[in-house]
Amino acid sequence: MRAHWLTVPVLALLASASSWAADCPALLQGSLPELRGKGQVDLCERFAGKPLVVVNTASYCGFAPQFEGLEATYKEYHGQGLEMLGVPSNDFKQEDADSEKTAKVCYANYGVTFTMTKTQSVRGADAIPLFAELASQSSAPKWNFYKYVVDRKGKVIGNFSSLTKPDDPAFRAAIEKAIASQP
Repeated sequence: MRAHWLTVPVLALLASASSWAADCPALLQGSLPELRGKGQVDLCERFAGKPLVVVNTASYCGFAPQFEGLEATYKEYHGQGLEMLGVPSNDFKQEDADSEKTAKVCYANYGVTFTMTKTQSVRGADAIPLFAELASQSSAPKWNFYKYVVDRKGKVIGNFSSLTKPDDPAFRAAIEKAIASQP
C-alpha cells in the first residue's frame, strides 16, 4: 500500500513533466553545455515561461565590454523574472577554443552571473537549433553581441545589432515588454 502512495505522485509528476515538455516552445527545445563544468543547460527547464535575452558573445571581440552592460541589465531586471543566456561563438573568428579562457573572460574579467554556455555555432547550416529558431523568427546574428529579446511564450519580440548597447532605450523597452508578456 505504501508503494502505491509513492507511485501516484511520481506518476502525476512525470505526466506533468511530459505535458510541460510538449508545451515547451520550439525556441527552447534541447540543451546546451554549460560554460563551467560538465553539466547541461536544459533550455526548457531553465527558461520556459520567462522573459529572456539571448546574446551570442565572443571574448576577443571589440564589443566584449558589453558584458558589463549586459550584466547590469540582468541584475536590474532579474528580480522581475528576466533571464539571460550568453552563447559564445567563433563564427566570426573572435572566440578562444579553450572554454577555460572563455570562462575567465566572462566570469573573472567581466563578473558575469547570467547563464553562459560553451562555444556554439550561431549562423548558417551549422547553427544550433536555438539560433536556427531565432533566425527563423527574426534574423541570424550579423556579428558578435547580437541580442534577442524573447517573450514568455518563446517568441522573439526584438533583435538588436552589436552596435546596440545594453542601456539603449529600445533594447530596454523590448525587455520591459517581454517582462509584461503573459505566459
